[in-house]
Amino acid sequence: MDKIAETKPVSSARHGPLRRAADHHFAAELNETAKLALPMVLTQLGQIAMITTDLAFIGRIGPEAVAAAALGGTALSVGLTFGAGLVSAVAPLAAQAFGAANPALVQRTLRMGLWAAFLLWVPMMAFSLRGEQILLALGYGPATVRLAQQYLFGLGWGMLPALWFSAIRSFMSSVSRAEPVLWITLVAIPINAMLVYLLICGKFGLPRLELFGAGLATTLVNCATFLASLWFATMRRPFRDYHVLADLWRFDWALMRQLIVVGTPISIAILMESGFFSAAALLIGEISTTAVAAHQIAFQVSTVLFMIPFGIGLAASVRVGYAVGRNDISGVKWAGLAAMLLGVAITAILTLAVIATRFEIAELFVDESASNAGATTELAAKLLLVGASFYITDAVQSIAVGSLHGLRDTQVPLLFAGIAYWLIGASLSYVLGFKIGLGAIGIWIGLSIGTAVYAALLVMRFQLLVRISRKRDSGFTN
Repeated sequence: MDKIAETKPVSSARHGPLRRAADHHFAAELNETAKLALPMVLTQLGQIAMITTDLAFIGRIGPEAVAAAALGGTALSVGLTFGAGLVSAVAPLAAQAFGAANPALVQRTLRMGLWAAFLLWVPMMAFSLRGEQILLALGYGPATVRLAQQYLFGLGWGMLPALWFSAIRSFMSSVSRAEPVLWITLVAIPINAMLVYLLICGKFGLPRLELFGAGLATTLVNCATFLASLWFATMRRPFRDYHVLADLWRFDWALMRQLIVVGTPISIAILMESGFFSAAALLIGEISTTAVAAHQIAFQVSTVLFMIPFGIGLAASVRVGYAVGRNDISGVKWAGLAAMLLGVAITAILTLAVIATRFEIAELFVDESASNAGATTELAAKLLLVGASFYITDAVQSIAVGSLHGLRDTQVPLLFAGIAYWLIGASLSYVLGFKIGLGAIGIWIGLSIGTAVYAALLVMRFQLLVRISRKRDSGFTN
């Protein structure tokens, strides 16, 4: 076992070579993490671009269509988010198998990820087909619900290929080849824009399908990206060496159980985090229209910035998984540390840029002719300034949780999410925003503190697991 520190004293003559070896190990890990993370980050930004394109074209239909798409998409996204979280467990499990030089287990892990995606899609599709009745029962207006059902009819069929694409993406990342997913995403961006435009507006002899067309375009793009990823997985090296479609119909109960145990807490934690930020948006909605607009501007900036550490966190999960697979405790430590340093450094630079240009950024989103344009710009700039600490702590938590996923440690981070986001963050947001009277700024301070607590707990958890494993000298493998 490669160890960074021994329990017995080390002579000064040996101290220099050991330090140089550690520095070399860290530099190599930093380089490998950066190479793996870059296509992951760009893929995330590409997906944001496609979502933004969809919203822009739906907005041309009218405000009622935007509201209906938001309602239908939000309802379906709960299931999609849960499914994507569960399927994301393919990456750390397959990475550990890859690190242990067990290609058969890598293939079985992907197979169970594809099965899990199918089983989760069945209730999602049922909701898509009966969404109108369900949403009416929940008390939403008939006109909006009718439009939302049109969107769901087109969108629901695309959720299965989206989840399958996510599973194959996790598999490709686990064998340190994330570039094909990026290439597929880059090609999909203009194709998605063209399809959404043609099917919504009915150009070149096509029928004007409006919201149904928007959903159908997403389904077609999801099918195309899945088929493209499947082609890479079955026809190109090194992926084809894993024979990903072999024994596809064989159900592995033991491995499915592992996938559920690791992936379910990931899904719940993601929903808990998104619920936390949704609750903050609802609180801000009680203040004023200006506060809502300013919040949306600051939150959109944070969403774009978050894609960078999120991609690095995915890479950290894989790199830590490699070290776990080969039972390399010091490798686990360096993988987590390298990812953390990389993510914090990049986010800090971008945060300084946001602070320096916060007024210019706010003005990009504000119509100067609006009656409250000045107040919205000023408040948005203040929220961007308050968000400076939030952006960095959000980066830390994203990478730290990715590192813990690489250790298959997902249940304790779920507990931490409940404590940090809801017990501390949400409570402080309410108290600072309404009881103390700081308004939207107070709510954002609560967001920042809750995220900082979550990040600190995750980092301490990672350090604790490394320390315990080093003392036991037995690795992390379950």
